[in-house]
Amino acid sequence: MKATVLKSERLLLLTQNGEELLRARVALGREPIGAKQKTGDGRTPEGRYQFCMAKEFGKYGRSLGLDYPNSADGRRGFSEGIIDHEALSAIEAAQAQCRRPPWGTALGGEIYLHEGPTDTDWTEGCIALTAADMERLFTLRSQIEFVEILP
Repeated sequence: MKATVLKSERLLLLTQNGEELLRARVALGREPIGAKQKTGDGRTPEGRYQFCMAKEFGKYGRSLGLDYPNSADGRRGFSEGIIDHEALSAIEAAQAQCRRPPWGTALGGEIYLHEGPTDTDWTEGCIALTAADMERLFTLRSQIEFVEILP
């Protein structure tokens, strides 16, 4: 099972073997165009991520944390001089050990799929879904192999 977020369409699709299980409207970061580059930019990441944590009662209700920044984000950030080698090594080690990456680097972090209004882009880079859609996604979270976020 995989989840695909189509940023340009403000849409999340949950599919399994080509069958659509969920089609949900989403809201994105307050700066929705382009991939997340650094902390505070208000952008939603683009790439392939996995869930690294689940909160039943997060700040915005049910929440699923993504492993942003992953190794690809870390290498980009390092090559652009946004993070140093120590931060890159910590990010790569977290991904190799299938654990939450460091969220305190200059690349930002704490990117969640969480409950919230979907009528306008308002998050700091997270992906908001209605409570009903998040309930369905949250229930199926252990079966979701990855989340692909596309422009």
